[in-house]
Amino acid sequence: MKSILLIGQSNMAGRGFIEDVPLIHHENIHMLRNGRWQMMAEPIHFDREIAGIGPAASFALEWVKAHSGESLGLIPCAEGGSAMDEWAPDSVLTRHALNEAKFAMESSELIGILWHQGENDSLNQLYKTYAAKLKTLFDHLRKELDAQEIPIIIGGLGDFLGKSGFGASAVEHGEINQLLQQTAEQEDNCYFVTAQNLTANPDGIHLDAVSQRKFGLRYYQAFSQEKSVFEPLSEEDNRLEQLKTEPTAAIRMYLLTKEFALGKLTEEEFFTIYSEIMQGN
Repeated sequence: MKSILLIGQSNMAGRGFIEDVPLIHHENIHMLRNGRWQMMAEPIHFDREIAGIGPAASFALEWVKAHSGESLGLIPCAEGGSAMDEWAPDSVLTRHALNEAKFAMESSELIGILWHQGENDSLNQLYKTYAAKLKTLFDHLRKELDAQEIPIIIGGLGDFLGKSGFGASAVEHGEINQLLQQTAEQEDNCYFVTAQNLTANPDGIHLDAVSQRKFGLRYYQAFSQEKSVFEPLSEEDNRLEQLKTEPTAAIRMYLLTKEFALGKLTEEEFFTIYSEIMQGN
């Protein structure tokens, strides 16, 4: 199994509304939870009760579609509301991410890191020290994980920031975006992904579910081509449609069990559908 470390703040953890997009399930996509690889289910993160759709699921689906028969594990370590200072080398968040990644590496090969953070540092001229702190973090992660060659994909901040809601205070997001791009240009095996034309939830700070799906496609484009993405991808809406797949028998059984456990099916209904699945219907 291959694995990807997910770090940053809430737009990596995901706040897109669950009901706004078809959920992604695939028997070859897993997530690390309680020290075990479980079949991925959204939300992938549980940093907050309001966790929802992030970029990792569409990234992962693109990866498994391109690597037939292989499995990908996601290591969720993003923390909503976290500032750059909370990702210092000796911080709790960084230590936790390293511990989780090292644990995952006992049963998988780490092949990349997805980073999205910066909204909390888009005010009060915090951008002046941001680039140095980001480089320090990346250098530390690479050293501790012995991962000099794996790609680190950096997501840009949304154009909608600095205008309304919780995002109104992020008035220096443009400066942070410039530093994120600069870091990607200066660091080896590091690539930038634009958030251009992506849209927000009503709160003005979190990417909505459809935009998170698009963001995941862009992250994968940068990862797979080892090249920064500075413009929205062509035919993104059509590519979103291609994310919809017919569930396999294993996925149908997983979803059936979930519905039964949540009390949405009677025992009779459960066993009727169970028999249909077992008979290949």
